[in-house]
Amino acid sequence: MPELIQLSALFVFVYMTALFLVAQIIKNNSIADIGWGIGFILIAVAGMIASGIYSPRQLLLSAMILCWGLRLAGYIFIRNKGKGEDYRYRQWREEWGKHIIWRSFLQVFMLQGFLMLLIALPLIVVNAFPANNITWIDSVGCFVWCVGFYFEARSDYQMMQFKKEPGSKGKIMTRGLWKYSRHPNYFGEALLWWGIFIVSISAGHWWISIISPLLITFLLLKVSGVVMLEKKYEGNAEFEDYAKRTNAFIPWLPSEK
Repeated sequence: MPELIQLSALFVFVYMTALFLVAQIIKNNSIADIGWGIGFILIAVAGMIASGIYSPRQLLLSAMILCWGLRLAGYIFIRNKGKGEDYRYRQWREEWGKHIIWRSFLQVFMLQGFLMLLIALPLIVVNAFPANNITWIDSVGCFVWCVGFYFEARSDYQMMQFKKEPGSKGKIMTRGLWKYSRHPNYFGEALLWWGIFIVSISAGHWWISIISPLLITFLLLKVSGVVMLEKKYEGNAEFEDYAKRTNAFIPWLPSEK
């Protein structure tokens, strides 16, 4: 497995460096978000090819990553099309000033590449130990992934449709899955990675693979997901009322507060 980790690390470095160079040409670091899902697809496929074995579990996990990665990249591309650089990256561009190039390389692309490698550990483990047959544990993992994928894809679609409505600008989405969670898309993202981890269990070395769902859940809850987005709505009375009634992450019935 160390050889496959090294190969994956080299692959991620080359891939993220290429994205960085494109971002400097078009002056838009937002492409890091579009490239995020695609990177996992490439890691899964490259690892499977490197192993020289195409076991049912490898094919199952690769198919799950392919569906997730393509949908996420397509959604972010459509969402950002014609809007320029995302507000987070624009803010960093202003803050970093003359240091924008090297800080973009290290703090955006290399950092995301490092996180990508850690989150991809279940894929690396399965490609390193591919011989086991499909078990009931894989079925459980696939089911968990499907639930997570539904939450992420459905809530993203609902938000996209909401933003198309006249008069929605500045308003808070409180319908559909957003009625039960303030961030159903992030919940779905975390859940599907727990599903991917469960699928990887039968390949062994679960103590390595579990780094992936723990890390993505932590990032979504405490770093780049819930915290960062909700900071944007500080002082918004409509959002504060919504937050009193609705769970931040795990979907549940809204309260009567």
